[in-house]
Amino acid sequence: MANGYKMKGLMLVSVLAVTAALSACGNNGNNEANTAATGNGATNGSATTEASTEPPADAAASPAAADASKDEPLVVYLNDFDDIVKPMFEEKTGYKLEIVSGNGAEIASRIEAEKGNPHWDVVWMDSMPTIDQMGKNGQLLDNWTPSNLDGLTDFAKTVVPANNTYFPTGAHAASVIVYNTKAFDANSAPKTWDDLLDAKYKGVVGMADPAVAAPAYPFVAWFFQSKGMDQGKSYFEGLLKNGVHVYPKNPNVAKALTDGEIKAAALQESNAYTLKNSGEPVDIVWPAEGAPASVRVAAIQKESKHQEAAKAFIEFLLDPATQQALIDKGDESYFEPSVKGVNAKADRAANAKLLVAEAGWAGEHEGEIKQWFADNAVK
Repeated sequence: MANGYKMKGLMLVSVLAVTAALSACGNNGNNEANTAATGNGATNGSATTEASTEPPADAAASPAAADASKDEPLVVYLNDFDDIVKPMFEEKTGYKLEIVSGNGAEIASRIEAEKGNPHWDVVWMDSMPTIDQMGKNGQLLDNWTPSNLDGLTDFAKTVVPANNTYFPTGAHAASVIVYNTKAFDANSAPKTWDDLLDAKYKGVVGMADPAVAAPAYPFVAWFFQSKGMDQGKSYFEGLLKNGVHVYPKNPNVAKALTDGEIKAAALQESNAYTLKNSGEPVDIVWPAEGAPASVRVAAIQKESKHQEAAKAFIEFLLDPATQQALIDKGDESYFEPSVKGVNAKADRAANAKLLVAEAGWAGEHEGEIKQWFADNAVK
């Protein structure tokens, strides 16, 4: 039985209903495979959560295109960067922006509840499998090509679906291994994902709940896809038997790690680096086999009445100047950019290797995998 779990039952039921609804409507096999990719550390800046009111310094000003609803705000549902994106986008384009923010489960539930009458124009979050299913269900604008799409990195191009229903704006480690240096040193700390199964780490490891935290589902999905469903279940059964603590979200995992409730964790990379940079007694391990990744993507609601503004927002996100600003000033600033000409954080591991579960597969199995966790990890 998992320890330290604090999620409320209603949230879990809501999330499972959403994922089941999305998965049931999906069809098979049309997504490009992206089962493995590598990421590189690069050369810029240190973490900060300070909101910016300035546009990217080298972003060229561009007047907003004519729009029938120009005076109405573009409504964007997102789970990060809400403090920095609005002033940047409004100053760059002239369009008004209204942001609705929440965690991955909250945004997915809201979109599902509004399915017959969507209140959003753009969704932007690190839940590629969920958004992939939305595309297959006919909820997203398709067959439109951003003017700057050619600027994507080779990795980012592999995750764009053939019908262009969504576009990647970056990828980050859904989890790296983090340990408390008061409990372990570099030799005794876990170094691989299989190490977390070792009896010497019994009861001292934590992770986020894949039904609540947006990055946590891509983390577990990679194990289920790469190992097969049965072996994926076997791996997480082993973790649960070894006393892994399951917390609602990554900040809860981080707090448990620094409070001494746990001594090691599978933790999302921005949370991990924030702890280290703030002087907490932790260190970070990028397993040699790679870290399962969460890809942040943006998509336009098919019936949006603000499609010109929505398209401008997508192109804004694919602008190198925008992504550099997100890395330099954003609250989730540790990620591999999706466009060329952008420098990742200087202290991000040079050997950072990202592993990505294929979006179509992960979306189709999302309800099943989350239900498995509900049945086995939530007691």
